[in-house]
Parts: sequence; structure tokens; C-alpha cells
Amino acid sequence: MCPPHAEVVAMPVDLRSDTVTRPTAAMRDAMARAEVGDDVYQEDPTIKALEMRIAGLLGKEAALFVPSGTMGNQLAIKVHTRPGDEVIVGALSHPVLYECGAAAALSGVSLAETRGAFFSAEDVRARVQPNAYYMPRTRLVAFENTHNRGGGRVWPLGLLDEAVREARSHNLATHLDGARLWNAVAATGTTAERFAQGMDSVTVCLSKGLGAPVGSVLAGTKSLIQAARRLRKMWGGGMRQAGILAAAGLYALDHELPRLHEDHARARTFAKAVAGMPGYEIDVETVETNIVNVRWTHKADVRLALEMLRDARVLVSSLGPGQMRVVFHRDVDDAGLGRAIESFETIGKLLGMVSS
Repeated sequence: MCPPHAEVVAMPVDLRSDTVTRPTAAMRDAMARAEVGDDVYQEDPTIKALEMRIAGLLGKEAALFVPSGTMGNQLAIKVHTRPGDEVIVGALSHPVLYECGAAAALSGVSLAETRGAFFSAEDVRARVQPNAYYMPRTRLVAFENTHNRGGGRVWPLGLLDEAVREARSHNLATHLDGARLWNAVAATGTTAERFAQGMDSVTVCLSKGLGAPVGSVLAGTKSLIQAARRLRKMWGGGMRQAGILAAAGLYALDHELPRLHEDHARARTFAKAVAGMPGYEIDVETVETNIVNVRWTHKADVRLALEMLRDARVLVSSLGPGQMRVVFHRDVDDAGLGRAIESFETIGKLLGMVSS
């Protein structure tokens, strides 16, 4: 019973990222019942089960459970390179923007961005450094699928295959940042193993669309994972009875992976509705998974729009001047979708009158 005159405040519709998802009651139950052991001693049966499951899904020999996708990516970079080397990455990729300069700090390497998020064999060829003693050595090509800043778009398989073959022709290692690879699988029906084909290492995330509270997995050859396990310990990522976390990942693969298409459908519904409203531009054809990039076209500052959305209990993230990002996930249902669309419409109209 609410006290007299108490104001009921609606829960926010949190569209900032799919990292804000919370474990369900059923997932928490699976975590509570998990069989555990000491993972540094490689004695945790639930972690072993998760690693074997992910390695099988990706078509790799072995896998390693890690606390975060950033650690997974950085372990791969360290294993594949030596200090002074260079890594080819797509424009605005996660290691460039969101990993605190870790490639330079931890591995002593530089990142060479291509012209776009999705790059071709020609782009790889153009970024490979010549064999000169005064130039950095290109060692690794890293791909991101789906692409975070690219609006959650999926790598076209033909383009991906061509770029991988080009990397191979230069004897370069390949790494796939598959933080949202599950979304690519759900959107296309292509298996994770097919997307990982030709990759020396792959990271996948459990704590985004799959809704687990913690964790990513790095997969590759047995020797690569053995080297990565030592580095994980060196960097403070060796965990003990972490099977309670791995259990969430196993539960997510069984129960959350099959429902990712629901997030994609809501993202498309949102994009189609908001694209026709004054003040917003959305390329609806590029909305392939759960992420929608929105361009603000009114003269009013986009920061004002973000503040008004926040006041309306609709949370979205900024991608810089005039840009918003809206991400759908398991904690946003049809009612939340409706509130988001209504709030965008109201605020677009209000600020349109102010800035006209």
C-alpha cells in the first residue's frame, strides 16, 4: 500500500546499452545451484563445461572464461603480437575507443584503423606496413562483429572472407571481437562457427544480449589458450569458484540466445516509428540487430534532447555531436518500447517548436 499522496515513479526504460541487463530469477537459481571448484587449479567443472561449449560453438580447440570482453580482446592481442608491432582494426572499433588504450599499455602495439568499420581485402592490403626496418611490423588483423559504433550491423560474409584471405596471404594472425556475435547469428541464421572460420582467436560476450551478469570467453587453439591462461593470471583475472558466473553463461546459451530476435524486432519497430518524426534521422535499412543509431536534426542542442528524455525516464547514450544510440535488450518489453517511441515523439515536437 502506497502512503497517501505518494508519487509512483515509473521504472526507467534503459536503452543506453545491452550491458545493463540483469539476470532473471531462473538464471540466478542456476547460478545458486552451480557446482564449483578452484578455476586457477582448473578444477571448476561448470567453467570447464562453459569453455567446452563455447569452443564447440565456435569450432575451436579450446576456450578460456575471462571477466570481460576487453580482457579477452587484450589477451588475444598480447598473444598474437610483440611490442612495437601494429594491429589493423576497423574504424571506431572497440579497442580503439573503449579499452583505455590497453593495446599500447599492455602489449606495446599501435592500432591502424581502416577507412570504415567493415573493410575489404584492398583495405587490409593498403594498411599492411612494408618490410622496412624502420617501420612497425603488421602482425594482426582484428574484426568486430557486430560492429558497436556501426549500429550493430553484421559483417557480410563474402567481405569478411575476402579480408581474412588477404590477411592470410600476408601471414597475419586474425582475431574476431564477437562481443555481439550472438546477435549476428540470430539476425542471419549463420552459425557462430561459420563467422569464426579463418579466425585464430575469437571473443564472445555473455553479459550483453545474453543477460549474464559477468563474463566473456576467448577461444582459439590449445596453445593460444594456454598462453592466454598464463596472461590472465598475470593480469589479475584468475578467478576461483567462478562457476557461479559460468552457470549464468550456460543458462543464457540455452534460454536467452533463442530470444535475441525479439530485441531485433523491437529495434526495427522503434526505427520505423522514429524515422518519420521531426527532428530525427534513422537509416532504417541499416538496423539489422538490436542497435539503432539516431541522428538529431533540430537546431536545438542534442544534449537538451537527451536531458528531456532522461526526465521522461527514457535513457539513451550519446555518440557525439548530434548523435544518439538506442540499444534494445531483454529488459525492454513492448511497454518500454511504446514509452520510448512516445517520448521521442513528444520531445521532437517540443524542441522543434523551440528551435524553429
